Amino acid sequence: MSERDPLSFEVLRPASGPDQHGRRRMHPLTPLIQGVRWLPAMIVAAITLPAQLELTVGTGMLLAAAAGVVIVAVLAVGWNFLQWQRMYFWFDEDGDLRVDSGVLQKQERRVQLSRLQSVDVMQPLLARLAGLAEVRIEVAGAGDSRQSLQFLTLAEANALRNEVIARSAGVRHDAEEAPEQLLAAVPAGDLVVSLLLRAETFFLLLATVAVIATTVLSAGSVGLLLLFLGGVPIFQVFNQFSRYYDFQVADSPDGLRLRHGLLQRTRQTVPPGRVQAVGFVQPFLWRRKGWVRVRLNVAGVASGNQGSGDQSYTENVLLPVAPWPVALAIVARVLPGVDIPAVPLLSAPDRSRRRAWIQWRRLAVGWDDAVVVTRRGRVTEHWDVVPHARTQSVRVTQGPWQRSLGLASVHIDSTPGAVRPIALHRDAGEARDLAQAQADRAAAARAADRSLRWAASPQPLDPAGGVAPGTPDSVPLPTPADEPAAGLPVEATADHPDAGPLEQ
Repeated sequence: MSERDPLSFEVLRPASGPDQHGRRRMHPLTPLIQGVRWLPAMIVAAITLPAQLELTVGTGMLLAAAAGVVIVAVLAVGWNFLQWQRMYFWFDEDGDLRVDSGVLQKQERRVQLSRLQSVDVMQPLLARLAGLAEVRIEVAGAGDSRQSLQFLTLAEANALRNEVIARSAGVRHDAEEAPEQLLAAVPAGDLVVSLLLRAETFFLLLATVAVIATTVLSAGSVGLLLLFLGGVPIFQVFNQFSRYYDFQVADSPDGLRLRHGLLQRTRQTVPPGRVQAVGFVQPFLWRRKGWVRVRLNVAGVASGNQGSGDQSYTENVLLPVAPWPVALAIVARVLPGVDIPAVPLLSAPDRSRRRAWIQWRRLAVGWDDAVVVTRRGRVTEHWDVVPHARTQSVRVTQGPWQRSLGLASVHIDSTPGAVRPIALHRDAGEARDLAQAQADRAAAARAADRSLRWAASPQPLDPAGGVAPGTPDSVPLPTPADEPAAGLPVEATADHPDAGPLEQ
């Protein structure tokens, strides 16, 4: 499927083909784009530093600043040219991706595609203007699990993405791109309203007013100019709007495909079976509209500021905003056969109100044969879902206040990410039984898991995966079932301070 990008000049030819050893290089314009992308930051620094140091700006200083910017840009382009000249990638006989790089220190990396978690095609603004794209490959593993290939033509990047997914799935690597079906699209108006109806936006606005007032009083109008060049807190709202603009979710045999971005276009692919946890977040002001945000934990894609400076991966979002029925229907494609509203939940004991007097009525935990579900939060409600096979460990923590009330919390650890399932303030004995039972369920589920080569499986995944009507508010409350005690070890922390999130 070809897409016409209105911002792309589309004047570049593909990079040269593989050499005699089958190795391929990035596009020749890669060093230039990598070198000049820092120019805006250098220009802002050249403008702001003399004013901050209270220096008199004359013609000589302006010329020196311009010469410094040019010299730094030339050095950056030259260094990136050396890196480009020594960077190759190819597929070995086992079908894994190999990347050879390094100027002062040579490095050869093998990316094991059987552990593939996601493949993203990124187009930062400068690369997008030139019709180029970056391919980011995430695999499960310790340390740096990301491999970035900057830059290829958009057609080459999409072709490489398809080949990586095909090799990971265990099918022919030259297979054509799988067809897709659009599942959902987020209207720009809904995105704007959802960003405004958040407590975070209100506090960012207050912080912006305080920063602007302080800057004007201390540095005058020049300080205000410098402040806007450096950014103000409320700009974070625009950053999120730009990141999630034109958000689309499509379904295909190789997984869910996500497209979004105003200035930087992103195309993400999450293969089936790779999602470690799913979280639903509903701020208080969203409830009247029935909206929710859906977040993911994907192995190898941790939360925090990552990447090469182009994008901040504070969370992995499946849907920035959507009605509950749409969110549940999309999650059913990520977790086939899981009916989240049908999972019975067990409320926290009444005495938990003495520890969590605001949110105690919303605290609950439940499970079925496939997943474990936790619920918490009054002002901002969180529903976290973890498949048993994706449980990394189970912990029981008990702080001094909890100990005095005979309470404890159960943490169901997933891979690092924004989704952090926790059953807050359970009865202490129930918490230990629940943790051991979840460890046993996780061990049994991992033994039966066969998701590494999903396309080569004799029983293909069912892409339909419907969901029951209604919202999670109608979930019944059961009593916990007894489970055998064997399998995954459980860590009990008796003298640990309360590790749960702040009550809201």
